[in-house]
Amino acid sequence: MSDKFTSIEAQASYGVGRQLGEQLAANSFEGIDISAVQLGLADAFEGIESQVGTEELQTAFTEISQRIQKVQEATAEAAAAEGETFLSENAKRDGIVTLGSGLQYEILNAGEGDKPSLDATVRTHYHGTFINGDVFDSSVVRDQPAEFPVSGVIAGWTEALQLMPVGAKWRLYVPHHLAYGERGAGASIPAYSALIFEVELLDIL
Repeated sequence: MSDKFTSIEAQASYGVGRQLGEQLAANSFEGIDISAVQLGLADAFEGIESQVGTEELQTAFTEISQRIQKVQEATAEAAAAEGETFLSENAKRDGIVTLGSGLQYEILNAGEGDKPSLDATVRTHYHGTFINGDVFDSSVVRDQPAEFPVSGVIAGWTEALQLMPVGAKWRLYVPHHLAYGERGAGASIPAYSALIFEVELLDIL
């Protein structure tokens, strides 16, 4: 620990700066000038008149916002195109079933039990990855099955679960419009992401 911050006040002050910095890093933009940020923070705290005019600030904020939006749109378009290409090629593989909605699946274990209805609650094990293989969520890794209503999950799961007998294990290939779509899911799943799930239907509750 640095010997610069020996008093409680100094440590707390540094902590405030850390929190502000973490928030800024999570919502930053290309080309941000941290020294200008520090100066603006100090001027505002000291009640010093802004060194940048109101109209200039508004223009700058608008320009940066437009740049960020363009980057997000380009990233989303690339993700959507990548997902569509993957699913198009995947559909050609042996054992892949493609439904009218665009959902694809392959049967890893057929299962022999009942099939859940839309208003049922189920217990499952699942392992979720992006199309590049990176894992974003897994009850298997946590070694803790998940319970949820069939109607309370993403559309791709809702559709597939009603086709799966208890004991079945399927690999689902879910296009973005049947997953988290244009919004994504927080920081973990970007917008327009096609997703892959291995889903094992353990029981109908």
